[in-house]
Amino acid sequence: MKAVTSKLTAENMSDEEWRLRQDLAACYRLFVHFGWTDLIFTHLSARVPGQPGQYIINPYGLLFAEVTASNLIKVDFDGKLLAGEYPYNGAGHAIHSAILKARPDVNAVLHSHTRAGIAVSAMACGLLPLSQQANEVGGMVCYHKYDVIADNAEECRKLGEDIEDKVLMIMHNHGLLSTGRSVAEAFYYLYALENACKVQVDVMKSGAETIQPGASVIKQLNDRGAPPADGPKEFIDMSWQALIRMLDQQDRSYRD
Repeated sequence: MKAVTSKLTAENMSDEEWRLRQDLAACYRLFVHFGWTDLIFTHLSARVPGQPGQYIINPYGLLFAEVTASNLIKVDFDGKLLAGEYPYNGAGHAIHSAILKARPDVNAVLHSHTRAGIAVSAMACGLLPLSQQANEVGGMVCYHKYDVIADNAEECRKLGEDIEDKVLMIMHNHGLLSTGRSVAEAFYYLYALENACKVQVDVMKSGAETIQPGASVIKQLNDRGAPPADGPKEFIDMSWQALIRMLDQQDRSYRD
C-alpha cells in the first residue's frame, strides 16, 4: 500500500501539522528512552490539525527509534493511506480510529505493551491506590475486556463505548492506553499510570502488608489529578519541554 506523496517535508504541509509530527516523533523516542517499546508493535497517534477524520501514526515495520516527523504516515478513519511510504498496522488503525471517533475532544492516543502495564492489566483487582501517582490518575481509568481480534467493527465499537469520558484505559491482558488533548498531555498521564503499575507490581511481589490512604485522601488526589477543562496543566507542558530538551541534546533526528 503506497500513498501518492512519497516524501513528506515541512514545506508540503501546514506549520501546525509539522509541529505535531515533531511532537509525536519525540513521543516515540521517549518510549525508547523509558523502555516502553515492544519491537515494531504498539502505536502512538495524533489527530491531524484541521482534519478531524484524519490522524498520523507510525509506519508499520519501523522500530520506534527510527520514527521521524517525515516518515509518520497519514490515514483517514476509513483506513485510506493519505500520505507516507509505509503501510499501517491493522490493529493499530482499529484501536486509534475507534478512540478518535468516539472522543472528538481527544487529539492524541498512546498505546503500550509494557511488562508492568500488562501485569496490572491481568490482575482482577485492577489499579490499586498504593501510590500518589496511582491515586492522581485512578479516577481517570477505565477497563476494557480483552478481545484477541482488535481490528473488527464490534471490537472498535466496544473500545469507543468503554473509553467514555476517561483519560486512561487498562486493556485486560493486553496493556495500557492513554489519551490527551495534546501529545504532551497523553504522555504525562501514561507516564503516571506506568509508574503506578510498576509500584503495584513491586509491592505485590514483596508480599508485604499494604498501606492504602483513606477515602478522602484518595478523592483529593483524584480531583487534583483530573485534567482541567481549559487545557493541560502548566506542569505538564513544563515537563514536556524538559523532555524535548533532553531529546535534542541526545539526538535531534526525530525532528527530520
